[in-house]
Amino acid sequence: MSGFAGLRVLVVEDEPVVAMYLEDLLDALGCETIGPASRLADGLELAEHGDFDVAILDINLGGERSTPIAEALRLRGLRFAFASGYGVPPEGFGENVPMIEKPYREAQVAGALSRLLT
Repeated sequence: MSGFAGLRVLVVEDEPVVAMYLEDLLDALGCETIGPASRLADGLELAEHGDFDVAILDINLGGERSTPIAEALRLRGLRFAFASGYGVPPEGFGENVPMIEKPYREAQVAGALSRLLT
């Protein structure tokens, strides 16, 4: 049994195949996926009103940055990780926010979730 059993994870990812793969990884870890949201507006709505424990945010959502979603999560006191193929967090988020490098790998997702829960 995973240490993440029942953890509700908001997924904000604009690429459908990538989102499905991340959902599969989270499922294998025992998590429940909320979303995925593929657009900034949808992610922002979930960030402001959704019921989840932590979030994984793709930085680039079809040319829009997910930083407004991250700010909404901060306001609610919810922890999150960024995901990117570039490995650089958005300005203002630095070391306190885990970065998950794409392509997603189970060990890296699990490591980020562990950091979010400590």
